[in-house]
Amino acid sequence: MPTGAKVFLILSAGLLPLALIAFFASLQTTRVADQEVRGQLRVAIAESARALRSELAWELRELRGALPAMRGAAPNCGRLAGVFEPQATNGVRYALLDSNRRLLCGAPLPSASGGGLANGESAIRLLPGTGAQIEVVSSDGYTARGFFPTAFLAASAEPSGMTRDYGITLEGNEQSLALRRLASSGPLDRRETQQVDLGVQGLQLRMTVASAPITSSMVIAALSPFLMWLLAAGIAWFVVDRLLIRPLRRLRTTVGAYQPGELIDPVAGSDIPAQEIRELGDTFRGISRTVQDHERDLAEGLSRQTKLTREVHHRVKNNLQVIASLINFHARGARAPEALAAYASIQRRVDALAVVHRHHYAGFEETRGIEIRPVIGELASNIRATAPDDTAVGIILDIDPWLVSQDNAVAIAFLITEIVELAMNSSAAAQLHISLKEGTEEPGQAMLRIRSAALTDGPEFSHLLENRYGRVIGGLVRQLRSRLHHDAETGGFELPVAVTGRL
Repeated sequence: MPTGAKVFLILSAGLLPLALIAFFASLQTTRVADQEVRGQLRVAIAESARALRSELAWELRELRGALPAMRGAAPNCGRLAGVFEPQATNGVRYALLDSNRRLLCGAPLPSASGGGLANGESAIRLLPGTGAQIEVVSSDGYTARGFFPTAFLAASAEPSGMTRDYGITLEGNEQSLALRRLASSGPLDRRETQQVDLGVQGLQLRMTVASAPITSSMVIAALSPFLMWLLAAGIAWFVVDRLLIRPLRRLRTTVGAYQPGELIDPVAGSDIPAQEIRELGDTFRGISRTVQDHERDLAEGLSRQTKLTREVHHRVKNNLQVIASLINFHARGARAPEALAAYASIQRRVDALAVVHRHHYAGFEETRGIEIRPVIGELASNIRATAPDDTAVGIILDIDPWLVSQDNAVAIAFLITEIVELAMNSSAAAQLHISLKEGTEEPGQAMLRIRSAALTDGPEFSHLLENRYGRVIGGLVRQLRSRLHHDAETGGFELPVAVTGRL
């Protein structure tokens, strides 16, 4: 039987009874408790709404009845006094004002409506944290106000026979007044909330009670998932460790000790209970045998390719030497100074290419790059050797051991050759200083500088740079993907070049 089927059957048999017990216990307990809480809350909020509706409607009717019934009649202050003064000990107050907002009777009460009521209108305003205020305006402009503190309203809305802790909030006109707050028992507190319309000035009553207390059924329902998790972890560990982990460790040790060219020989199949791992070991054995054959073929192919590459480099190096010898042979037969100068110029460029190729051939099996310091050193020696007899050129080198790619090495060699020859043609006694140092903020770059008094601005220098050397130097700079800076006053060329590393 596959290992996945074994794990599935064992986990199903171990966890299904616990899962069913926890599910049914939690479902039944929660359903009964929630139904009981909702029923009590429905009865309590209906009673509270009925009592509060009656109280507010009666108070509103009494305030409206104390106002003049017709124009020119006097307000009934005695009626208000008989209704509100017996409740003054509870914080209830009233006020009756004429059309000019002068107090006729009662205690001064500020307008909760902000003076926004027209004649004949009435409103109930909620004052958060304080209470509620009823305000009625007659057709003559008389105003009757009544203030009811929070404690008075809470006592009026208190339901009878309510054994649970509860909270009541009166809402209306985008404000709310908490008559009684429900204490929070913790972050896992469960609550039930219902809301009814009082039918008085758009007010609504919202009541909240705590849900059913934690019982043994709820504890079982809460702990069952953890028990199932622990049991699942233990069973899964036992099954996976015996069927998968131990055999895989043994197979991993065998594969980890594998070296290319060897043959993997995993543990005998009878010692591994998992059929899939036995098949995996056989697959590794087959792969190692295939890799062994491929390694042998690749080693033979690499040997042949190395021989061919060496032969190609050897032939290219020999061809460059033949070309240099031919140029030197023809230069000996030339008589005109212009021809000798032309042969020498060509000879220097062939030497530059030959130097780079020789150093590349000497270390072509390495991938880090060509060391540029010996290349520039040999190039400087060849330039001095091919210089005309009537020149006294001198070259000072200050090169750090940088590594560059073959393409950049060729471009740098040609660029140095062009600039040195430009200095030689500008001044027969040119003295040059060539350096390659750190000098840029960009990583992977070094600064190449060539300085000489022969490279300052002058008629001969400007003519040679514009008509002969400028285009070649510009092309080499573009090949290096850099930017050349020329200081005309000090006679210096400098540009950043890409490097691959440093010895």
